[in-house]
Amino acid sequence: MNRRVLLIEPNYRNKYPPMGLMKLAMYHRLQGDDVVFYKGELSQFILMEVVQDTILKLSEIYSIVDWKKMTPEIQTYIKIGKINSDTAFELASQRPFVLKWLEHFKKYYHTGGYYLRPRWDRVCVTTLFTFYWDITIETIEFAKKVCKYSDQVLVGGILASVIPIKVKEKTGITPIEGCLYCKSLRGDPPIGKPIDTLPLDYSILEEIDYQYPASDAYYAYATRGCINRCEFCAVPILEPGHMRNFPIKSKLNEIKKRFGEQRNLLLLDNNVFASEKFDKIIDEIHDSGFYTGATYIPPNKLDIAARQLKDGWNDRAYIRMATRLINEFVEKLEGERHDAYYSMLMDMGLLHNYTATKDNILSFYKFIKDDYEKARSKRPLVRFIDFNQGMDAAPRLATQEKMKKLATIAIRPLRIAFDSWSEREIYVRAIRLAKENDITQMSNYLLYNFRDAPIDLYRRLLLNIDLCDALGVNIYSFPMKYHPIMEEEWYKNRDYIDRPNWTRKSIRTIQAVLNSTAGKIGKGRTFFFKAFGRNEEEFEELLRMPEAFIIKRWDAELSGLTDKWRKAYNKLSDDERNFSDKIIAENIFESSKWQKSSANIKKVLDIYTIERDDIPLVEEEAKTRHIRKFEQSCPKNISAICTKLLEKGKF
Repeated sequence: MNRRVLLIEPNYRNKYPPMGLMKLAMYHRLQGDDVVFYKGELSQFILMEVVQDTILKLSEIYSIVDWKKMTPEIQTYIKIGKINSDTAFELASQRPFVLKWLEHFKKYYHTGGYYLRPRWDRVCVTTLFTFYWDITIETIEFAKKVCKYSDQVLVGGILASVIPIKVKEKTGITPIEGCLYCKSLRGDPPIGKPIDTLPLDYSILEEIDYQYPASDAYYAYATRGCINRCEFCAVPILEPGHMRNFPIKSKLNEIKKRFGEQRNLLLLDNNVFASEKFDKIIDEIHDSGFYTGATYIPPNKLDIAARQLKDGWNDRAYIRMATRLINEFVEKLEGERHDAYYSMLMDMGLLHNYTATKDNILSFYKFIKDDYEKARSKRPLVRFIDFNQGMDAAPRLATQEKMKKLATIAIRPLRIAFDSWSEREIYVRAIRLAKENDITQMSNYLLYNFRDAPIDLYRRLLLNIDLCDALGVNIYSFPMKYHPIMEEEWYKNRDYIDRPNWTRKSIRTIQAVLNSTAGKIGKGRTFFFKAFGRNEEEFEELLRMPEAFIIKRWDAELSGLTDKWRKAYNKLSDDERNFSDKIIAENIFESSKWQKSSANIKKVLDIYTIERDDIPLVEEEAKTRHIRKFEQSCPKNISAICTKLLEKGKF
């Protein structure tokens, strides 16, 4: 259809690439459209569009000047009107009419001229979590301004499916809810299969500067939906109805053929244990090269880029990719060989993607092809498969037979749900079952702030630490705070607190501790006890402790500040403690709130106004001795409750 289609992901930080947009990219290429993907500052997108317009116009006037080489200088001028002296750009700008056109496009950029003549036939915006509301709405409003037709602004994804009415009220756009099981979008001719089943277009990830942390992987679903209807979960909204199954092997082969082999397999199934086709799914994964102990040799990515350029598949992406790989290759060379290749890059305009051309890339690659193949790494890498959304620990689903089957593939980690302390028996049973089938690398998200208390989180974390020691496994815990996604007051932010069990202070304490552990708690008893306390009493004290003392734990202790706070708090009467605890719980410490209170209260609450920078640093040697002494005092044996649960979990 030869339309110009823009795919946008709002500029939030996220781990996984937008699978929905990757499918839409494939869909639109099958429709014959020109597809562009963008993630970044929206103003930067407009700036680069205007820069390209400027280069096009200047090239019409003076074709003998290589304006593409001056892309950074033109960008600077459009943005701030600056020309550096004694440069090729300064000399070129002195030609007749050049400065006039530069001023024209500078004004065009700063006055919003780009929006006056929209140039995109369709704009698709993906959405993620509801607490990204502000940046998501900003992106949708941007899409409305750059799209030619109001009915061709398409919005989908998680946020759009969970609160579609709110999106429509705010933007006037009716979102596409749930999965794209349709074979065409509005006004388009149908393709041969549902859009949701299309292979992902991996090429669009090369169009942007943002690097997704979870990379070099196949992203897929073997199933959609879940048999459960957990109150805290959005899956019944996003993937309603009965569970659907999708072939894995053929999908991976399609991706491998077009975009090259990927190292790992990331499946976003919500409850694969519940699938009637579980055995078939595991067999397909196994036969696709993800059996236990499987390895992978990275493909020649420059060769893939060259092949894609020859085929004309997303030149924009593969020019960027090839230019990057070529420069990385040349940078590793030494001596005359480096100098010779570098000179070729300069002469052929291959030092930067804004001057590189398809023809020159293919010519240069033909010249270095054998050298590149010899130099690239061919070291085998271990492969992993990850059912990222987790597995259901319910005994009716996590059976001996299924766990044995699961052990035939390279699963790492195995994520088993542990959403509540009340589920501890079935959870321990599932962990033990995994261990008995030689699955030892595990992980889980620990939901908190949902009908629980802080001590329940502590007990789940400690249980995982105990299980690591008792069974010889590794379990990484990722505490995850619950956020309502439907309630008017909470869906736009992360402020929800499940009172009365949780308070602003206890939430903040957990977050402060997790910040120091990169959000995860792994194997290691002393590590855990240092972070969360050696027992439940120490953990409860930690929840009340001034935040600065938590962040600079050992400095505060060794300088005597922690002991000063502890003694002052213990001197409070019951009434004084009730008053102080209410202020501590809200975690807002304004001295005016306790100025008229007793001396004891003032002494305690004044300590909470101490900033982390006010805490004196203790010499490292003293700190090391103190930490060593603390570690020696940590409990060495697993807890009685873990021992009891393991006894119950025997088969």
